[in-house]
Amino acid sequence: MDAMPVFQFHLVSAPKADPKTLALTSPEATDAAHRFHRSIEGYTPTPLVSLPAQAARLGIGSLWVKDESHRFGLNAFKGLGGSCAIAAYLCQELGIPVDEHSFAALTTPEAKARLGRKTFVTATDGNHGRGVAWAARIFGHDSVVYMPRGSAQERLENIRAQGAQAEITDLNYDDAVRLANSMAQEKGWILIQDTAWEGYEDIPTHIMQGYTTLAWEIARELPEPPTHLFLQAGVGSVAGAVAGYFAALWGDRRPVTVIVEPDRADCLYRTARADDGRLHFVTGDMDSMMAGLCCGEPCTVSWDILKGVADGFVSCGDHYAVRGMQLLGKPLGNDPAVVSGESGAVTAGVLEGLMTEDRLAGFREKLGLDKSSRVLLISTEGDTDRENYRRILAME
Repeated sequence: MDAMPVFQFHLVSAPKADPKTLALTSPEATDAAHRFHRSIEGYTPTPLVSLPAQAARLGIGSLWVKDESHRFGLNAFKGLGGSCAIAAYLCQELGIPVDEHSFAALTTPEAKARLGRKTFVTATDGNHGRGVAWAARIFGHDSVVYMPRGSAQERLENIRAQGAQAEITDLNYDDAVRLANSMAQEKGWILIQDTAWEGYEDIPTHIMQGYTTLAWEIARELPEPPTHLFLQAGVGSVAGAVAGYFAALWGDRRPVTVIVEPDRADCLYRTARADDGRLHFVTGDMDSMMAGLCCGEPCTVSWDILKGVADGFVSCGDHYAVRGMQLLGKPLGNDPAVVSGESGAVTAGVLEGLMTEDRLAGFREKLGLDKSSRVLLISTEGDTDRENYRRILAME
């Protein structure tokens, strides 16, 4: 582990959201997404746990963690987006609305006869592909999943267990996305990708709306809005969905929002820091242990939201993912344990760093983190690479 772990911070001066960009995460749109998810067998809100002992150690008022390892038995939140996007596509094919009756309507013999058997394709570091494969299976369709080099074998097998044809390629994540897109065009498959680019924004928008269900649940469980929100980001879709929903719901009472990325794949941090109206990409190998966040090209739909609601962007080394996994997995006092993987736990590690490292005191003060702060984190995945999880928790 580096003696001085990588931690870069960019503070945004008075971000101002465009109301038009918040329309896709409005309370009305989010209510609709939640009603759809509620119709799927096995839906239940995931736990929102309080960690008072850890909050006291860090010197903040309260610490809440949304534990997405319980979502649909997939050990991650991604099924929310895949199911919403596939349902939207199938409903469009049938000319019916996406609502709380969609799941039943899409799985009738009549619907299946009209639709035929579709093939949905995607690229993934693990969790998104598993969610798409699961969603395709429950709707009665097929899926093909491409994974970047270095992907964990366990994550590949979890995707195959959902009935997908899946393989680990010799490409990085963004090139695997391009492969999935080219195969969709060649074979007539439907691309279900949680990033967006010019000409491909409808499906990513539906995926983001699916992610807002977890924010809908949080808003109804918290006793009052948080003062601070830390969100991890790959392409930025879940960060944009959650931050956008809270901004649309709470307006001026929205939390101070910090976006966290691995330093090997910090495309949002670079884009925010440049502030030149262009998206900035990361290319080549992105070899952080935070596999689910190793994406080099921002989602255009999400960036349009984040640039108006994010107050800070952090680019950090793997040290903070390790610390977060240990902080959540080895609780203090009577705090419950949260099993959180590398991508799920990094925000906890960053929060600890901000509250305990002298060199980060200036950032802490600028964010207004103190003993009155109510901090919300989202653990987006459980132990999706169990071997690595056990290794890290065994470290002293």
